[in-house]
Amino acid sequence: MNLLELVPVRNRKWEDGEGTNIVILAPRFNNRWLRKLILPRLKRPFYRISLDDLGSWVWLHCNGSRTVAEIGTALKEEFGEKAEPVYDRLGSFFRVMEEHLFIRFRNLSA
Repeated sequence: MNLLELVPVRNRKWEDGEGTNIVILAPRFNNRWLRKLILPRLKRPFYRISLDDLGSWVWLHCNGSRTVAEIGTALKEEFGEKAEPVYDRLGSFFRVMEEHLFIRFRNLSA
């Protein structure tokens, strides 16, 4: 399956951070029972992962309607040389995001 044809969809809650940056909120526990029983009792039930300006921009465009290829093209137009090499960076970014269950992918052709 080609990564460029997939559509990324955000899978976690998030909030605005400093400036235009995004902060992803990840629960401290992945187990459903632990989340239900322990998270409400914690002072800080979420890890806060701050994204840089490029990561924040990509996160906001993972809305379930754009493919990775479309996001890459728009990223290159928005940031120019700062985003190079675009598709290598996007591949690494999406690999990490998917590993940590921050995003999931939809296949448009399916």
